[in-house]
Amino acid sequence: MLKNQLDLFDEFIEQALIEDIDGNYIEESGTVHSIDRGIAIVKGLKAVRSQELIQFPMKAMGMAFNLDHDSVGVIMLGEYSHIKAGDRVKRTYKVADIPVGEEYIGRAISPLGVILDNKGKVEYKKRMPIEREAPAIMARDPVNKPLQTGIKVIDAIVPIGKGQRELILGDRQTGKTALAIDAIINQKNKNVICIYCAIGQQISSISKIIDVLEKKDAMSYSIIMIAESDDPPGVAFIAPYAAAAMAEYFMEKGADVLVVYDDLTKHARAYRELSLLLERPPGREAYPGDIFYIHSRLLERSTQLKKEYGGGSFTAIPIIETQAENISAYIPTNLISITDGQIYVSPKLFRKGNIPAINIGSSVSRVGGKTQLVSYRNITSALKLTYSQFEEMEIFASFAARLDEKTRSTINRGMRIRKAFNQQQFTPMEVDEQIGVFLALTEGLLDDVSIEEIGDAEKIIQSVVREHEEFAKEVSMNNSVGDEVKKDFLKMVKNRLEKELK
Repeated sequence: MLKNQLDLFDEFIEQALIEDIDGNYIEESGTVHSIDRGIAIVKGLKAVRSQELIQFPMKAMGMAFNLDHDSVGVIMLGEYSHIKAGDRVKRTYKVADIPVGEEYIGRAISPLGVILDNKGKVEYKKRMPIEREAPAIMARDPVNKPLQTGIKVIDAIVPIGKGQRELILGDRQTGKTALAIDAIINQKNKNVICIYCAIGQQISSISKIIDVLEKKDAMSYSIIMIAESDDPPGVAFIAPYAAAAMAEYFMEKGADVLVVYDDLTKHARAYRELSLLLERPPGREAYPGDIFYIHSRLLERSTQLKKEYGGGSFTAIPIIETQAENISAYIPTNLISITDGQIYVSPKLFRKGNIPAINIGSSVSRVGGKTQLVSYRNITSALKLTYSQFEEMEIFASFAARLDEKTRSTINRGMRIRKAFNQQQFTPMEVDEQIGVFLALTEGLLDDVSIEEIGDAEKIIQSVVREHEEFAKEVSMNNSVGDEVKKDFLKMVKNRLEKELK
């Protein structure tokens, strides 16, 4: 009884702050004590709540972040150079949110929903808070549908499922973003909505990405969310959560969504900057103790929902940057432990000309193998085994003068598999064509083809796949390719290779 009375009293007090008996609006206001580097210290807002939006002069906005006993630490979410000590601020009684909807597909927006392109205004119908609880365990379904990236080495060795969280990590300028952009381009006509969240990047780099997506007609199903390098650190901090909120809107309506966070290293640095300016205690590498939590609560929102909860999926591809190939640093190890697998892009392989420079030994998918098409799964086990044996033997072969026939055969095929894993940027390959190429490899049809001609052989195999309707049909129906169909397909490939490569 007493509890009910206290609850009613709290509701009465909250309402009294907003509206008095005569209907006059009452605001709780405060004063800016100090402001610098994207952080405002405000006094006077006694009843403000965590993550509540605070309104500053000239419609500037901030978010309550530190609730101290005599002041509030506010992170600024936009231009704040005009604000000075002594300015009045007031509560908004709402948490940070973002407008969502189909109207934003094909547009570039800020983490607060501000349109950043020149394509006109957007009339949205709904807003969602940027911070939400992750879906409950009982609302989730197993991850069992493939998300094809069109990148041969990923789809074969480290496949990604819809609802999975697959980390991409590596040193600077090794092709991490290129992998994610290729994955977005490959979703054309596959009913997947893509959200690319750029965190703390130069606007020139983002413009190039948008230009590529427009040329590949990928903007028709994509949303670009931009937190520029010149924006206050608070904008970079909320950016991935805003992208997740947008993705959840589509997921709950039954759509499949792919979100790329590029990159969470800059997000962690923005949070470290905010925390140190707010005098939170530093920990390892000066990051605050809850750095693991801010990323885990973000990535836990990715899932495959049950049909009764919408039936959509939210796949996350976070990107992080390593230094000097150190994947055991604080942020990389945090993200590796949170995600369902990682794709490691090696600078050594990159310098050797192997592009994409994915280190297969350090890359893993803890879920994706269950999502692969049956016909793909049947050949990848042999492919992985052959390639693993090749990598081991290649080291010893460099010291050996004589090699037995079996070892020479394994190295010979392994070199052709490595060459087949190479792929030009912005040229994703359809899954049936990938299966055709790897099937020909594992069956030895390319053993006598020179390394320089592997690319030409791939194009021939792709054309055979397009001509062989039965083979493509078996793959698309997620069936194991029958012996007769496989035999006929390999015969066609062999004949075409002999005819066209001579």
